[in-house]
Amino acid sequence: MTEDEVLAEFRASGALLEGHFKLSSGRHSGHYLQCARVLMNPARAARLAEAVVAGIPADVREQIDVVVSPAMGGIIIGHEVGRAMGRDAMFLERPEGSFHLRRGFAIAPGAKVLMVEDVVTTGLSSREAIAAVAREGAEVIAECAIIDRSCGSVDLGVPFYPLLAIDFPTYAPDSLPEALARIEVTKPGSRKE
Repeated sequence: MTEDEVLAEFRASGALLEGHFKLSSGRHSGHYLQCARVLMNPARAARLAEAVVAGIPADVREQIDVVVSPAMGGIIIGHEVGRAMGRDAMFLERPEGSFHLRRGFAIAPGAKVLMVEDVVTTGLSSREAIAAVAREGAEVIAECAIIDRSCGSVDLGVPFYPLLAIDFPTYAPDSLPEALARIEVTKPGSRKE
């Protein structure tokens, strides 16, 4: 998929939002990509997942034993990536603030894991999820995502294969442009305050 095709999927589903948003990272932005909306259509989710998988080098894909994603945002795309790769897909939850496997999920010690996210901005959730997999005795060998909001600057400690890198500006809470500060802030992400 080209950049224009990916953005067309977001626009068609009303998933490219404008306003004043507090991101899961704590930073603020005038744009938000609501991946839950773009993924609500199963055919669209499948197309995006197949495009994500196509962007992962074949030698990396061949090593993957299982797909893992952090809840909430990564669940649907993680499941679809697992389907596209013919691998099991499971997700991590943070019932008390840190990621854990629940619901009877288990990763075999030494398993090679592909971490799947919807959107990566600072990489904090990804690094926390990668650490949770390591605590299980498995190894995340790569991560993929639909959107890289860092535009290539994020360091996850593993190779990262986003479908699309976007450079929507983000701001620290104390450095908001005046025009953005005048708009009431909303927090659409899943991370608790």
